[in-house]
Amino acid sequence: MALQDALTGALKEAMKAKDQVALRALRAIKSAVLLELTKEGAGDTLSEEDEIKLLSKMVKQRKDSFNVFSEQGRDDLAAKEQEEIEVIAKFLPEQLSEEELKAGIEKIIADTGASSMADMGKVMGMASKTFAGKADGKTISGIVKALLQG
Repeated sequence: MALQDALTGALKEAMKAKDQVALRALRAIKSAVLLELTKEGAGDTLSEEDEIKLLSKMVKQRKDSFNVFSEQGRDDLAAKEQEEIEVIAKFLPEQLSEEELKAGIEKIIADTGASSMADMGKVMGMASKTFAGKADGKTISGIVKALLQG
């Protein structure tokens, strides 16, 4: 419910400020939340974990689109995607630095007793849960691979 309350307030502010970029991104978030809430078996609110998953997915989709548009030389569309990423990211927990992430993954490896690439699935499972919304899955995976190989 916290996301929905924050979203409503942000939408009002964006409308008053006539901020089209923020309005576009906030309406996309609101639409995604409503779609999640109307799914079969969904309650009338999203858990914080589900909110983070949803927002992370939206950011990832926009990053992928940004990369495609950049490769194709469509800087106008790439700029729109980047603007939306910045607005959506405001609703996510603060992202961890690579050093913080590495330290956390090293602790997980020590706790699980992982010693080789065969243990990657076990480490990734715990790391993905621990750092959900605080770090990109691709970054987590890269660090886990590096630590288990080296």
